Amino acid sequence: MNVRIAAVLLGAAAGALSAAAAEAPRASIVDRPKAGKVEIMPLKDIKPGMKATAWTVFQGTVPEPVPVEIVGRWKNQWGPNQDVIIGKMGGKAIRTNVAGGMSGSPVYIDGKLIGAIALRLSVFSPDAVCGITPIEEMLDINDFDKSRPFDAKTPEKLKSAQAGDAASGNSMLQQLVSAGGAAGLIPQNPMMVPIETPLTFSGFSEATISAFTPLLHEMGITAVQSGGAGSALHTNKPAPGWENSLNPGDPIAGVLVDGDKSITGLGTVTYNDGHRVLAFGHPFFNLGPIDMPMSKGEVLMTLASQYQPNKMANATEIVGALHQDRHSGIMGILGSESKMIPVSVRVRALREDESVAREKNFHFNVFVHEKWTPSLMMMTLADTLSDLNEFTDEATYRLAGKIEMKGGSGLSLSTMQASGELPVPAPTMLATWWGDKFNRLYLNNVNSPDIERVSVTVDLLPERRIAAIENAWVGSPDVRPGDVVPVKVFLQPYRGGTIEREFKIKIPEGIARGDHRIVLSDADTVNRMQNIAGMANRFLDLPETVSLINQERSNNKLYVSLVESSPTAYLDDKTLPSLPSSVLNVMQAGRAATRSVVTSPETATEQMALPFDYVVTGSYSLRIHVD
Repeated sequence: MNVRIAAVLLGAAAGALSAAAAEAPRASIVDRPKAGKVEIMPLKDIKPGMKATAWTVFQGTVPEPVPVEIVGRWKNQWGPNQDVIIGKMGGKAIRTNVAGGMSGSPVYIDGKLIGAIALRLSVFSPDAVCGITPIEEMLDINDFDKSRPFDAKTPEKLKSAQAGDAASGNSMLQQLVSAGGAAGLIPQNPMMVPIETPLTFSGFSEATISAFTPLLHEMGITAVQSGGAGSALHTNKPAPGWENSLNPGDPIAGVLVDGDKSITGLGTVTYNDGHRVLAFGHPFFNLGPIDMPMSKGEVLMTLASQYQPNKMANATEIVGALHQDRHSGIMGILGSESKMIPVSVRVRALREDESVAREKNFHFNVFVHEKWTPSLMMMTLADTLSDLNEFTDEATYRLAGKIEMKGGSGLSLSTMQASGELPVPAPTMLATWWGDKFNRLYLNNVNSPDIERVSVTVDLLPERRIAAIENAWVGSPDVRPGDVVPVKVFLQPYRGGTIEREFKIKIPEGIARGDHRIVLSDADTVNRMQNIAGMANRFLDLPETVSLINQERSNNKLYVSLVESSPTAYLDDKTLPSLPSSVLNVMQAGRAATRSVVTSPETATEQMALPFDYVVTGSYSLRIHVD
């Protein structure tokens, strides 16, 4: 009797196993795909009801098979004659849904590659419905294609970038504030959308990510916070063993920042011929030709959700470089090396006597791209400031930075930023000021900089150091050429008594007789005309841009200028004072509108700069008469 029962049970189990095997697609019972040439199934041969297998990593580094039932072909989804294959995923994907990070997961029918999982339903759905980019579209990605897509996801493409006049202030700050204001708008959701490529921030605080999420959201980018930066990401050189990395189904990441902080975008490898790697099945940022480090990845877990499923993952060793970012995927070369900008940041918290209470040092590398590098410099500095934040309410931030470029040229930058009644916190204001310098370097229309390294020190002072020019006094308003005149200036700080400073100014021997002015002013007043002249030239070259930025006055000094009633011309990075009208007319005649001469009816000759360890604001004029 027991033998009969056992036989029945064994027979039932065998029947169940046979049924399960019949239901499983053939590709799921073969070994995982490897690098090398693979047979392709043309799009025309794919029919509804066919059984396929996708390969993707749910946890760790080893891909798992996922059954996919082909629903049909969606005509012209990418464009004319560019169809998408619609499939319904089974297996673990029923629970996880089509998750961010699955982009590029290869799909096979009878061992033949048909394409990469690249799209998902944009709204809630109980079904794991995916869109598959045909492999023919991905194989068309050309390593030598230098064209640049018009719809790239770059910060300067934001609508908010046009919200303010660039001459009126920090354009990157305007972008950030305007993006935050637009974040609540209701998005227009199409039926199928590219799977989000999670932009993973490792070593970044939640506050920093929240501050920049509106800007990233406006570009269609999902920011995800991860743990500490991966220790393997400290160099852009391919790690040993790169030759055997990034097999189909493996995690792959594009690296924007690596080191003590990292920013990476994760997806899945679709194809690897042993040299060239294809992934994602949709754009990363759609930048066209790029030179970005390419790394392996490790999936910690796949977060199940009908709303926003995502893989939680870390980028690991760099094994090559991405060379193309196109509408049908990304393409990289194993063993290739990308140039990155090494950045060193030192942040110090100072006591009232200027001794160092705490200090932290950060080292990381930044992806080189004319549109992305400025924003990455801005985000990384903003986050380093949040790591030392003892005096948030009453702090002043004092920055000194150096940007070294190939050929020996470079920038030496300094500024201060104090907290106050501002719409944006002082650290963010300082970070956008810093990023805007890189913006000006990279967005000149003649040539781009070759930056070799960047270093910056930021000191946090335990008080709000702002001082407004309140009043001034001159010993005698009646002077003669060659006289040395005593002057006093009075500044009102945020709190405390008036600051008084006395100095002497020499009246030039060759000054014209008549009425003149001694102007005491902040940096913005002195910089204004030169900045307008620089922006009036749409084709300012790199040396002129560097010269113009280096001429900018720092906001922790008070500038003393002698103003005469004679015209000044500002051309590119040059100031031409006291020009005769005839010379000025010749300069203005026949000049193109893209290189106009900016003029002022007065000439301000800077006499001295008085250092203050405060953010100096305002201006004051003293009238004098030269006999």
